[in-house]
Amino acid sequence: MTRALVPALALALVACGGTPDETYTGPSPELPKPQRGLFPTLKISLPSEWGDQLPTVPEGYEIAPIADNLQIPRQMLVLPNGDIIVAEGRGGRAPKLTPKDIIAGFIKSRGNTQVESGNRLTLLRDADGDGTYENRSIFADNLDAPYGLAFGNDSIYVATQDALLRFAYTEGAVNAGAAPQEITKLPAAINHHWTKALTISADGRYLFVGIGSDSNITERGLAVEESRAMVWQVEAATGFHRVFATGLRNPTALAMQPGMDQLWAVVNERDEIGGELVPDYLTSVRPGGFYGWPYSYWGQNVDERVRPQKPEKVASAIAPDFALGSHVAALGVAFSTPTMGAQFANGVFVGQHGSWNRDPPVGYKVSFVPFRDGKPSGEMIDFATGFLGEDGKARGRPVGVTVDPRGALLVADDLANTIWRITPTGGAAGMPLAPAAPAPAATPPATGATPPAG
Repeated sequence: MTRALVPALALALVACGGTPDETYTGPSPELPKPQRGLFPTLKISLPSEWGDQLPTVPEGYEIAPIADNLQIPRQMLVLPNGDIIVAEGRGGRAPKLTPKDIIAGFIKSRGNTQVESGNRLTLLRDADGDGTYENRSIFADNLDAPYGLAFGNDSIYVATQDALLRFAYTEGAVNAGAAPQEITKLPAAINHHWTKALTISADGRYLFVGIGSDSNITERGLAVEESRAMVWQVEAATGFHRVFATGLRNPTALAMQPGMDQLWAVVNERDEIGGELVPDYLTSVRPGGFYGWPYSYWGQNVDERVRPQKPEKVASAIAPDFALGSHVAALGVAFSTPTMGAQFANGVFVGQHGSWNRDPPVGYKVSFVPFRDGKPSGEMIDFATGFLGEDGKARGRPVGVTVDPRGALLVADDLANTIWRITPTGGAAGMPLAPAAPAPAATPPATGATPPAG
């Protein structure tokens, strides 16, 4: 009976769409009033093949795939020798509690890749520095949905859906060679939002972990939200952690601002109050700051659905720095460098995975937010598009974005299971790295889903 009802209900919910093509963006969007219908809009773009087509990039840039046939690539990390680590996998253990949960799960599954979750780290190597990554190895496997990545202290740090891990790293290694050390457990009881974003302070002392909520607006109860919808600050050496900032519904990617040691995040906001609410956003993250969830959004806009109300919390809520658009599902953020060209030298790239609950769909692209004096300034620019075709079907869905110091933007596409590399025309320019060291004799990759505590 459930199998029969889900498609019919899904079609009914999709028919409730019809919102404008554009969404609210920028530093000070004038948001509309909430709109709640009988059913929320649920609509996703069905997958399609790239064929001989490529994503569209600005004039003066070129794009090429450097790795394909991956197993759900999410985030990436460029190591000091130029090797790329790719985290692959899919997590989530949240039970389906309502008809909406069942229907949303069905619709989302139609828009996702059907390949098996990799649950691993893959290493890509361009041995001669020509932009072709001819060597590929499994750096570590049997991980529990790895997502966030960071490098420091001669270590590769990985945030899985339930733990923060450390792999000792020797330059030139093609696999970990040993099981990881567990730095600390991470909240994982339900994992409605399972992705654990990760970055590291400039001095390597602290790791920052983004932990999403277990619900849209606490409909599962407040008890399951303990230690969630926040950013943790974790001491890398000891695993001691404290709450750094709260009220961030789902901080899906983190980055440290170069030269300022300022933490930034992209955050996925709440659903079911209209196609234009609430904008996902890019924001600086202040120590001790509260960003509204669940009691309010974009500063002091009260969410009347939440019980109990807490006016004192709303009064302290910080408005984000830049609205990216409602339901675009921002999952990647990376600060640019001058090697990416004058127009894109100062700002951040944002990977927009694409909506599943808006008609017409939005996102499905990589955008650029220009900065001036350390803050967003000016209008957001489309940098890589074409992931959503004119036929309404999705050829790809951007997730993580990473700037290679040699002058390239890397984009993880978890629908096409591809890593894209975007460079100024004529190849990577600016600050070339020495070619990676020749690959040593391969040893078996680290295994074991339950790493030893350390």
